[in-house]
Amino acid sequence: MAPAAPPIDPAPHVPVLLRPLLAAVAPVTDVWLDGTLGAGGYARGLLEAGADQVIGVDRDPLALEMAEVWGAPYGERLRLVQGNFSKLDEYGEALSGVVLDLGVSSMQLDQSERGFSFMRDGPLDMRMSQDGPTAADLVNTAEESDLADILYLYGEERASRRIARNIVRARDEAPIETTLQLAGIIEKSLPRSKPNQAHPATRSFQAIRIAVNDEYGELLAGLEAAERALAPGGQLAVVTFHSIEDRMVKRFLQDRSGGGGGGSRHAPELARTEPQFTLKTRKALGPDPQELAENPRARSAKLRVATRTEAPTGETDRKAIGMPVLKGGH
Repeated sequence: MAPAAPPIDPAPHVPVLLRPLLAAVAPVTDVWLDGTLGAGGYARGLLEAGADQVIGVDRDPLALEMAEVWGAPYGERLRLVQGNFSKLDEYGEALSGVVLDLGVSSMQLDQSERGFSFMRDGPLDMRMSQDGPTAADLVNTAEESDLADILYLYGEERASRRIARNIVRARDEAPIETTLQLAGIIEKSLPRSKPNQAHPATRSFQAIRIAVNDEYGELLAGLEAAERALAPGGQLAVVTFHSIEDRMVKRFLQDRSGGGGGGSRHAPELARTEPQFTLKTRKALGPDPQELAENPRARSAKLRVATRTEAPTGETDRKAIGMPVLKGGH
């Protein structure tokens, strides 16, 4: 039995869908890995629920610095790793569970100097790892056609070509260096938004952030790494916030649970393999009215949970799971 944990201090950001997640994976025992540690809401929830140890992984060094403080009372029950969840099988094996909370965290959005938010002025950065090319590098150097593809494929932005054209025109005048500069260019490219509509820059900022951090490539690699790292009976829980991510997770788990499509009737029938997962629920779980009242950010969140079988790992067809692929192969 896991030793008693200290009371959880109030977290600065509420973890989305924590209650249904813990209910879906109960009982929580042995070693779990939180591949998107962030402010630590899921890790603390798992430790409180009975995990002997949680391996907390994040590519953002700030998340690890914060965890050194809030995680100190847990001692060796919390092991911190700076790294990408796409390599999570290097950080743990025969795990009882893996949790992934995708996308940008509230903690990152709230820091204007990180450049994730179009609501605050700051340097156009968006790097989760604080390393490598920035969003400013992308918008100031990418070909117009590549920018349009990123906005359309990664953000589902219908006005992608118009926005890309206006970005290129603006950067010809002067480099685009701040979040409000970019947001202003996008706003002028679109009709005035109606009351209660999302900010005009929402889809474009999402797309650029995803491109800067290779989030879809990381997601696929992370799902495959979780498959390798989980023990038979181990559980994978993934929280998504937009349709492309959810589609990728849904189709990956469908394929790995034997529920994928049957392929083309004109192509040779593929050999059926033993399923690597069994689905906990056929449909994604969403927030209940109480959570929506407590945390409006949960509105678009979806939770999918599956249990690892004893079958050998499978192979993934990127196109079949709906992973957007740019013409350049990114």
